[in-house]
Amino acid sequence: MTDTVNADPAELAKFSELAHRWWDVESEFRPLHEINPLRLEWIDGIAPIAGRRVLDVGCGGGILADSMARKGAEVLGIDLADKALKVAQLHALEAGTRGVKYRAVSAEALAAEQPGSFDVVTCMEMLEHVPQPASVVKACADLVKPGGWVFFSTIHRNLKSFLFAIVGAEYLLGLLPRGTHEYQKLIRPSELAAYCRAAGLDLRQTRGMEHNPITRRYWLSDDTSVNYMIATQKPAQVQ
Repeated sequence: MTDTVNADPAELAKFSELAHRWWDVESEFRPLHEINPLRLEWIDGIAPIAGRRVLDVGCGGGILADSMARKGAEVLGIDLADKALKVAQLHALEAGTRGVKYRAVSAEALAAEQPGSFDVVTCMEMLEHVPQPASVVKACADLVKPGGWVFFSTIHRNLKSFLFAIVGAEYLLGLLPRGTHEYQKLIRPSELAAYCRAAGLDLRQTRGMEHNPITRRYWLSDDTSVNYMIATQKPAQVQ
């Protein structure tokens, strides 16, 4: 693997060190396991994935990729953290998950290699960890077929998100390892929307994700002030 242009080595090392804990539902990755059914249902409700070719950008240990394959999609998960990919591959073998493959490649490199190849592209909890998020958004747009869907999720950059997603989740409640998120790398919805428009994607839906740390319940709402997801669509080709 030589293509690490749009990647922060410190971020890759951070997630590689925790790779063996990806599928421990009581580990640092518990929040990802808890929100996964919610985000999977949201994606599948907008763009039914059964029988579709799906790309999961920044797949990590494969939590979302594996669940989409179990929904009947043909999934390729990509990441630049080799240890996390090995964990994802091992889990797929142990769980007997069919229809999912993993590859160490950047979104930009894959877009140059396989443009317009996927019906659905997902990029969840990843943009806030790369130096150039707009480059990843552009690559996702290039990778999806005309008429296809691209889904993003990330964290707002404001005082509330700093208090809830960093101070609260990482330092007070211990839901995430300290240092998981850097405030200056968080992305406002208006910024992500601008990246999407510049990449030629049409915004279709924005949803916030809220959390009750006592009940460990997550739900979708119109409140995008902390965690949020955006559904976009690539315009169909004019016949």
